[in-house]
Amino acid sequence: MIYPLIGLVIGLIIGFEMPISLPQEYVKLLSVALLAVFDSVLGGVRAAKEGHYDNQIFISGFFINALLATLLCYGGEIIGIDLYFVGILVFGMRIFQNIAIIRRLYLGK
Repeated sequence: MIYPLIGLVIGLIIGFEMPISLPQEYVKLLSVALLAVFDSVLGGVRAAKEGHYDNQIFISGFFINALLATLLCYGGEIIGIDLYFVGILVFGMRIFQNIAIIRRLYLGK
């Protein structure tokens, strides 16, 4: 459990120190992609805690969820519909569900 925390701290330090600026039109796409990735990570933690983690499923879900969520939002932008709200809603609900289940698993109930 200590290695993911160390990786998170190192990633945050690198992220805050790098002067990267995104164009405004990509912010919506990136936000939904990050939520999809965070959902995949929490799903992996949940699966590991439940004892049925599979690395291939995690890696494929990690990239495919982010890619499909981004493409969905991009397609919505092209046709003039704000589909990123759908992504935010769905991934937000899944993230909170995974957090609740992980919390229960760690508490042993």
